[in-house]
Amino acid sequence: MGQNPGRNLLAAGVVAADTAVLVAGHRAGLPPWSVLGCAAVVAAVIVVGRRAPVTALAAALLLAALAGSGYVLLLWTAYHAGRALVSWPRVAAALGAALAGLAAQAALAPAGPPAIAGLVAGYLVFAALPLLTGRYLAQQEQLVLALGQHGEQERRRLAGDMHDSVGHRLSLVSVQAAALEVAPLPPPHQAAAARLAAAARGAVDELHELVGSLRDGPPRAAAEPGYPGVGAIEGLVGEFRAAGMRAGLRQRGPGQPLPAAAAQAAYRVAREGLTNAARHAPGQPVTVSLDWEPGALLLTISNEIPPGSGPGQPGLGLAGLSERVRSAGGLLDYGESAGRFRLFAMLPVIGPDAGRSGPPARQALLGRAVAVLMFVILPATLLLGVR
Repeated sequence: MGQNPGRNLLAAGVVAADTAVLVAGHRAGLPPWSVLGCAAVVAAVIVVGRRAPVTALAAALLLAALAGSGYVLLLWTAYHAGRALVSWPRVAAALGAALAGLAAQAALAPAGPPAIAGLVAGYLVFAALPLLTGRYLAQQEQLVLALGQHGEQERRRLAGDMHDSVGHRLSLVSVQAAALEVAPLPPPHQAAAARLAAAARGAVDELHELVGSLRDGPPRAAAEPGYPGVGAIEGLVGEFRAAGMRAGLRQRGPGQPLPAAAAQAAYRVAREGLTNAARHAPGQPVTVSLDWEPGALLLTISNEIPPGSGPGQPGLGLAGLSERVRSAGGLLDYGESAGRFRLFAMLPVIGPDAGRSGPPARQALLGRAVAVLMFVILPATLLLGVR
């Protein structure tokens, strides 16, 4: 029971709400033993519901029919029974049990349309609607799970196709480039062959990494031993400059430590931006900017768009890079503006607040508050108003 504090807190609220409704409904006063007995019965039904939600629903229906109380418990058990029922025939059977409880209570209630209407409305709010809501949410979760499994199969199929077709062709290119690298060529051609062989081997490594990511799911925010980080960006810019690109590096602010996954993602962003600039804007100046802000690194790679060229199309490289940056806790953006193409990444740095949960914790707290409102405060208010 201690494994889910939020649910335990709501369960305690259900016990308190039903007990308060019972006391409020008997203004002449109740002996303490009866109040404690009511709380014990409600708590026992909740405990039973953890392993047998349908049995707990039947007990709540019986309590509501015989004692005319326990409506908050009925809401709780109906919702969790709806979550547990796996087929609509069983949901219909549970609804039939609720109707039987309604008929039994209607037979014991004072005659008259107002009393019958109040009972019907109570069962709709506290039994039928939570039961159907729980079943709907359970079906949504099953649908999301099924879609995720289908997506996993598609990823594995695509990984196999890429490994068998593109991987084979790239491997041939790598072998031929390696043969050129050791061939007796003039010095300028030999240097070019060495660069070609290195680029081919890098392409094969990148393909294997991509295939592995497709097979194993989205990239995780884990560091890869030996992979360059943000500190290697300056050397990367120098390599592209040596190859003939008009590339420059600009840094602003004192450098700060990054998590290993974020540092490696920064290097990937810089490499992807420089590679795209060399491919789509040859001869145009390229600027790599490292702006260190409190709590974040802002990395920008921008280049002028060649005159007369059409709008660029972001490829699979940028799409995969965006997922990798997100897995490292950052965000990626790219686009064209004012005659320039800009690739931008914001990555978290290691600071005193690292590891604290901000918005997620607030969202969880808000979700619990809404649950308390829906399952305890609102039903109790309705019941007290009716009585």
